[in-house]
Amino acid sequence: MSTTAIATVIKMMESIPEQVQSRIVEHLSDYIEDLKDEIEWDTLVSQTQPKLIEAARRVKDEIRVGQSKPMDYSQL
Repeated sequence: MSTTAIATVIKMMESIPEQVQSRIVEHLSDYIEDLKDEIEWDTLVSQTQPKLIEAARRVKDEIRVGQSKPMDYSQL
């Protein structure tokens, strides 16, 4: 699968020394791994966000009707 972006990167890489190409590949690998982590994080957040919103609504309702009390951190 080839795209215009990939072809552009290949042309750019061909114009520089091989040693520099290797350094660029290392940086790109790290960058791509970071992007994959961000995508995974975004996916997890989007999957759990409705549950978090519902839990927050329940807590607000409990506070409103007096079914909750302040947390005593000394009890932890």
